[in-house]
Amino acid sequence: MFTSAVKLFSIGGFDIKIDPSWLIIAAIITWSLGQHYFPYTFPGESAGSYLIMAVVAMLLFFASLLLHELAHSVVARRFGLRIGGITLFLFGGVAELESEPRSAMEEFWVAVAGPVMSLGLSVGFWFLGVIARLSQNLEAAAVVLSYLATINLILAVFNLVPAFPLDGGRILRAWLWHRRGDILRATETATKAGIIFAYALMGLGLLALFQGAVVSAIWQMMIGGFLLMAARSAYQQQVTRAVFTGRVVGDLMQRRPITVGPERRLSDVVNQVVLRHGVSFVPVIENDVLLGHIDQAMISGIDREHWSSTRVGDVFAGLDEAATTTPETPIQDLMATITKTGQRKFLVVKDHRLVGVISLSDIIRHLQLSDLAVAQSHQSSLS
Repeated sequence: MFTSAVKLFSIGGFDIKIDPSWLIIAAIITWSLGQHYFPYTFPGESAGSYLIMAVVAMLLFFASLLLHELAHSVVARRFGLRIGGITLFLFGGVAELESEPRSAMEEFWVAVAGPVMSLGLSVGFWFLGVIARLSQNLEAAAVVLSYLATINLILAVFNLVPAFPLDGGRILRAWLWHRRGDILRATETATKAGIIFAYALMGLGLLALFQGAVVSAIWQMMIGGFLLMAARSAYQQQVTRAVFTGRVVGDLMQRRPITVGPERRLSDVVNQVVLRHGVSFVPVIENDVLLGHIDQAMISGIDREHWSSTRVGDVFAGLDEAATTTPETPIQDLMATITKTGQRKFLVVKDHRLVGVISLSDIIRHLQLSDLAVAQSHQSSLS
C-alpha cells in the first residue's frame, strides 16, 4: 500500500513504518502548535520554549496514533488475522490488514479497539494534566498534556463517525453484516455513508475557503478526498474478494491458447498470430514440450526489417517461475503476485505441460461481469 514507507522498528512483532508524506503533516502540526496554538493558550514564553512544546506534543500525538493502530492490530491478531504492519502517513496512521475479519463479531471488536484506546489516552493525558497543574513549574507540561487529551478525544469521536472506512463505518458494517448476513451489502451501505460524509467534509472545506480559512479549508478537502477514495477502494476490494473467493486459475484461464514453435519467423508470428488473433503473449512449444513464451515487447525489441530473418527460438523467454502458475492457484493469490511482481500474463502449467494461459485482463473482465451481476442482483432485490 505504501511503497515508499521506511521501517523504523518493530513492536510486538508489528513493523512500524513511516511514509515520506508523514514529514509534511509533522511539520504542519509543529508549525501550527508552535506559532499559534501554544502562544495563544500559554502566552509569555519564548519562541524556543514554544518550539520544544510543539515538537513534544507532535511526537506524543503520533505516538497516540501509533497506539490507536496497535490496538486494532493486537485485537486483529488475537482473532488470527494477518497484519502487514503499521504505517504513519499524511492523514494519520493505518494498520495494514492482510486478511479481513471472518465474522461480524470479529469486525466489531477490531474496529472498536482503536477508539477505545484513544478515549483511554484522552483520559490518561487529562489526569496527568491535572497533576501537572497542581505541581509547581509544570505549567508548560500541563498545557501540552491538555492538548493531547483534547486531540485524542477528537480522534476517538472522529473515528466513531459511521462512515466507512473509518472505525465507526466498520462498526456500522459489522452491525449490518450481523443483521443481514451479507457482508457485501453491508459494505455497500457503509461505503455509501462514507461517501456522503466525505462529500460533506469537502463541502465544509469549500465553505471555509470562502470564509477565508484557507489552511483549514484545504485540510478538510484533502481529508474528504482521501476518505472518498478509501471508501470506494475498500468496497471494490470487498467485491473482488466476494467474486474470487473459492475461484482458482483453472476457472478463468484460456484453455486452448494459440502456441508457436521455435522455428517460426517473427514476421509469421506477428501477421498470423498477434494481428489475426489479437494476442500479445504466446507460449512456445516444441514436440509438446513447453519451452517458454514470446510476447509483443520481445518482438518490438527487434527491428522490423529483421522479423522475416529472425526465429522465435532466437528471442523467446525460457520457462521462468515468475511467469508460470498452476490451475489450482487461488485467483486472490495470483492477484497478489501480480501486485508484487508486475507480471501480467502467466503460463498455466500442470505436470510440466501447458494447460492454458491467464492474464490480468482475463481477471478484470471476469470481475467487471461479476460486478455488473452483483449490481443487477442488488437492484432487483430492492425493487
